[in-house]
Amino acid sequence: VQLQASGGGLVQPGGSLRLSCTASVSIFSLNVMGWYRQAPGKQRESVARISSGGTAVYVDSVKGRFTISRDNAKNTLNLQMNSLKPEDTAVYYCNAIQFREGVRTDSWGQGTLVTVSS
Repeated sequence: VQLQASGGGLVQPGGSLRLSCTASVSIFSLNVMGWYRQAPGKQRESVARISSGGTAVYVDSVKGRFTISRDNAKNTLNLQMNSLKPEDTAVYYCNAIQFREGVRTDSWGQGTLVTVSS
């Protein structure tokens, strides 16, 4: 599975950005999709993930500000980020997980940089 992320950029605190991740396969086949981020000098962390059934989970620091969604018709995963803070600055990666016959396979996008600064 190939994942292509887009939508990063520079935004002022309080602003919004929308990240997208397009998959090379039908996302119906992807059990879980999610967004991770890695800030300079920090470990990669899970930001949000969504199951094929639409159940979403968020890290506490983005609850109420970020919304993850799947567009099955466009094979795309989206992350709407509102009320952005400087601490949201990071490289954001999309991830897809497939479970087949008990085997887990992870796929990663190339990362897109989000910078929140005045």
